[in-house]
Amino acid sequence: MKVPLVDLKAQYAAIKDEIDTAMRAIVENATFIMGEPVKRFDAAFAAYCTARHCIGTSSGTTALHLALLACDIRPGDEVITTPHTFIATTEAISHAGADPVFVDIDPATYTVDPEKIAKAVTPRTKAILPVHLYGHPADMDPIVEVARAHGLKVIEDAAQAHGAEYKGRRAGVLGDVAVFSFFPGKNLGAYGDSGALVTNDDDVAERARLLVNHGRKSKYEHLIEGYNYRPDALQSAILEVKLRHLDSWTEQRRAHAARYDRLLHGASLTTPVQAPWAKHVYHLYVVCVPDRDSILKRLQQDAIEAGIHYPIPLHLQPAYSRLGHREGDFPATEEAAGSVLSLPLYPEMTAEIVDFVAGSLRALL
Repeated sequence: MKVPLVDLKAQYAAIKDEIDTAMRAIVENATFIMGEPVKRFDAAFAAYCTARHCIGTSSGTTALHLALLACDIRPGDEVITTPHTFIATTEAISHAGADPVFVDIDPATYTVDPEKIAKAVTPRTKAILPVHLYGHPADMDPIVEVARAHGLKVIEDAAQAHGAEYKGRRAGVLGDVAVFSFFPGKNLGAYGDSGALVTNDDDVAERARLLVNHGRKSKYEHLIEGYNYRPDALQSAILEVKLRHLDSWTEQRRAHAARYDRLLHGASLTTPVQAPWAKHVYHLYVVCVPDRDSILKRLQQDAIEAGIHYPIPLHLQPAYSRLGHREGDFPATEEAAGSVLSLPLYPEMTAEIVDFVAGSLRALL
């Protein structure tokens, strides 16, 4: 049995007629840039997140950059975030001219440790950027409390957390602004790059709408210099279709995760935690195992496409050598980086596939 980490072909086959109809309408009407398809999806996704505004973007990375600029993050500012995430989180900070300031993670949830944030605040700090990693939300109330005490913006990186909940509220409305990625492999994925910024702040939304499309108020009137960060209308149409299925896909992910939990109970590994205040949407099902690299290699030999998210912490990446960090600076992050293993998980999996993967892993421990 060959098991992919995700199976986008199976997803397409399940909703082929809906997707083909939506794509055909875009091509036949030649509505390729902005227009009604983008407006419809933006409105639908804002409603899904229970937010007033959604501004579609060309990718999750451009959404992050847009959010920082819309929150008036400037050169010389500092933004507190986690070293255990994909580099897009910190690339956006750097491209806004600011400096990322790392805080270690909670080893249970892999998200930024709120208790360490206050000590990292300096006069240059302007925002906190927590990441809802693997589909589990960060502990937002204490994060927001620190932000409000110091007059800071809170920008959620919800690239892996479509539909995740914190104390009954969905990711997207837990801070001042949130960003989502619709990269194909995400829980809500396009057929190319796409992203979105979500907010209840009217001023942030107004500035983001200008920045996303060359700073224009009308076709040839530009109030500010902006960017070409516009979404692709074809991707918006695809996402509008997929959004209708997202909740059912989430429940399938959660059911598969629960089956993994049962099958791996008692094995020599650590399975994912769901905090009492969280609804985990399992973008990834991540376990911690001893001798991770050897186990990964043997799973791959068994045609199981497991993965690692992420093997090198950002503070130890060559790209951030300028920050002067050393091994040992963030021990919980470094421990996770050396032991995390992402198992195959996607809605279209069968119980037989979950059983095969779990059994193969147990046999290696």
